[in-house]
Order: sequence, then structure tokens, then C-alpha cells
Amino acid sequence: MCATLVLEDGTVVEGEGFGAERLVFGELVFNTSMSGYQESLTDPSYKGQILMMTYPLIGNYGINQKNFESNKIQAEGFVVHEHYDLPSHRSSDKSISQFLMENDVPGICGVDTRMLTIKMRKHGTLRAALSTCENVDIDDLLKKIKNMPYPDKNNLVSEVSCSKIQYIKGNSGCSVVLIDCGVKNSILKHILLHASVIRVPYDITTDEICKLKPDGLLISNGPGNPAHPDILRTTVKTLKELVNDHPMMGICLGHQLLSLAFGTNTYKLKFGHRGANQPVKDVNGRIRITAQNHGFAVHPNTKEVEVVEKNVNDDSVEAVKHPDLPIFGVQYHPEGSPGPNDSQHLFSEFISMVRGKKINKGEGFARKNRP
Repeated sequence: MCATLVLEDGTVVEGEGFGAERLVFGELVFNTSMSGYQESLTDPSYKGQILMMTYPLIGNYGINQKNFESNKIQAEGFVVHEHYDLPSHRSSDKSISQFLMENDVPGICGVDTRMLTIKMRKHGTLRAALSTCENVDIDDLLKKIKNMPYPDKNNLVSEVSCSKIQYIKGNSGCSVVLIDCGVKNSILKHILLHASVIRVPYDITTDEICKLKPDGLLISNGPGNPAHPDILRTTVKTLKELVNDHPMMGICLGHQLLSLAFGTNTYKLKFGHRGANQPVKDVNGRIRITAQNHGFAVHPNTKEVEVVEKNVNDDSVEAVKHPDLPIFGVQYHPEGSPGPNDSQHLFSEFISMVRGKKINKGEGFARKNRP
């Protein structure tokens, strides 16, 4: 099956197709992780995007039943250098091609992903079309790409959030409302180790949350622009109204929404941070390696919250906390999956805030002089 990838700057790349026979449009983004393609494909934060892996060999350990971050592939398409369709791993149930086929998602392999990555690092994120169909009209595709809006112009969160309130029993007596903006399963698993969870839609109102009587609020990751008008008048508005009532933790998009609730602006990065090797430095100079997946960031000129961690590579904001309230947000993913475990302790620290307990000195966001 032949496949074609067309970018808005006129670049046309031909390769071998795998997965579904289909034409899709989206924003081409790259991920630098060496493993974890199953987690990335099923991460709701990739909604509206065509995912490209920079690591050259993808598919060698197949697809298993444990590493899903949602119930389906969320990325619009998949771009790899080499696709391996005979996986060798004891947990593998199917190949990457079968997985894409089942989810009606097209893939392209045999392309120069290094060239494409360098192009995006130079020019920024590009709109694109990926076709595994016959008789592709390149000129027509290019015209459609240039006329299409960027995916983040839509309210992507509404497409991946849960539709109704769900009660999930955890390993503790305390209760946390999880505002689902596109939450990864791994985040849910980690918080369930410490608390019972009430999973709610992104557009839940303040009154509805108050009726649930939670002990704390966790705002999840998710796709798209945090300052989308629909998000500002729902999730951000609700957070503004609740900041004095509950301890809060924001992850990725949730971190951005908390910052917006406290009057700080967000902006779109040139090509985003997507991978499992992003170094962040706190105010005391301590560095931890983190997993990240985001295209927007919080402006460093924060208002009511303090910047307590920054990215070592580009100095962008990685964590904020409120000076007086038990509220903090991190741009990275403390659950990893895939990625390092350097920041998993933040879940227990959030629960300690929820319970009103003191945390030992030297541990994370509760220290007086650092996050």
C-alpha cells in the first residue's frame, strides 16, 4: 500500500502505507521517546494531531493489553521511519499495523523522519495530510491543508472528556474530583492509589462540584488550546470560583488552566515538548528528567502564582504554585508512562495537601523554599 504525506509548506513525502486505508488531516508533531508508542497513540492529548516518532524502529514489541492510556487510538495518523510487523514480546497481542487497522488510523513508513523533524524544529509545527489511498491529488490536498484551521481552533477537550460523572473507588477514605480534560489512564491509576476518584466532565459547574463535596481537585492533561473560548467559560471559570475552597493539582493542560484561572496567559510553542527526556530545574537548582506532551505553555510573567520550575532546554515554565493556597501545577507528566519516575511522588504530596498533613522536609512542593 503506497502512502503520501503532504505538508503545508509544499513538502511531499512518499512511503509505504500500513494500518487503515484512509485520508486524514491534522497537525504534524514529533515525539522523541525511544519506546512507548502504544501509550502515545492512545494519549488523548494527541487528538487532532498526526504523530511522528523520531526513534527509527517502531513496532518491535507489538501491542499489549496493559499500556493503553485510553480506549482507542487518539492520534489522527502515524509516521515512522521503519515499521516492524513481526513483534517479539511475551505480552504482545498484535502488531502495530493490526492495531492501526482496528482503529481505522493510517500509517506511513519508509520516510526520512530525521529530515521532517529538522524541518519542524526550524519552521515550527505544520499542518499536514496523510493518505494511504490510491490516486492522490497532491495539488488538491495542498489546497485543503492551507485552507484548514489548526486543530486547536476547535474545542478538542470536548471530544475526549467523559460525558457523565463516574465514581471510582480508591485505596483511601479521601475523595478527589478529577476534572477530565482528556485524562490518561496512568494518571487515574496513580491517584487511585491514594484516594477515591469522582471523574467529571470538563464543563462541570461550580455548583455541581460543590454537591459532590470533594476533598480536593485534580485537573487532567488534554489536547488543544487552554485559552479556547469554550474552555475559558467552563473549566477556567469553575476553577476561579473554587480556588479558595479546595487543594488543587494540575497536570499538563490542567497546569495551564490553573494558571489561566489566576490571571496568567498561555502561548503556543514553536514545536512543543513531546518525549520522555525533558530536563526541568527547580528554584534550588535541582534537576529532574520528565515525560512531556504539550504544544502550549504558561507565560513566565505570572501574576498570582509563582514559577518554581523551568525547562532546562528553553527556559519555559514547568511548574507553578500559589504562595498561600494549597495549589500547584506541573507542565510535565509525573506518572511517566512511558518515561522516568522522578516526579511520581507529586501524587502523594497532593494527597498530603488534601489531608492537611505536613510533608517531611526535602520533599517536593511542600518545602518552604522550593516546589
